[in-house]
Amino acid sequence: MSPAAVRPGFAALEFLALPRTATLTTLRPDRTPHVAPVRFTFDPSTGLARVTTRAGARKARNVSAGGPAARVALCQADGFRWITLEGRAEVSDDPVRLAEAVARYTARYRAAPPAPPDLVVVEITVDRVLSLGL
Repeated sequence: MSPAAVRPGFAALEFLALPRTATLTTLRPDRTPHVAPVRFTFDPSTGLARVTTRAGARKARNVSAGGPAARVALCQADGFRWITLEGRAEVSDDPVRLAEAVARYTARYRAAPPAPPDLVVVEITVDRVLSLGL
């Protein structure tokens, strides 16, 4: 796990394991927020959240434009229970990292993610966790 990464508590990890959709908030180049519904995974052993998407998707372009300082927020909610994972993000098309993301997605959602030809993974090193009801 990255030294900056944090681990959510047990109840939060159980909540993050549910096959839910979340919202991913990134910043456009003009610094306005872009919010998109996503499916994701969280690996507590590394502190990484992963979102697969197309390289040309606005969320991936926003993260890439932000460079190494790009920060994002990933929020999963269910009624009054919610958790937000915040951290630095980067986009990768590395085949090993993509395979890991696809395997974890398939395990969580019991179906493979869409596989466009420009598939990439947004990896988020979680360094802040906010939650309610967990």
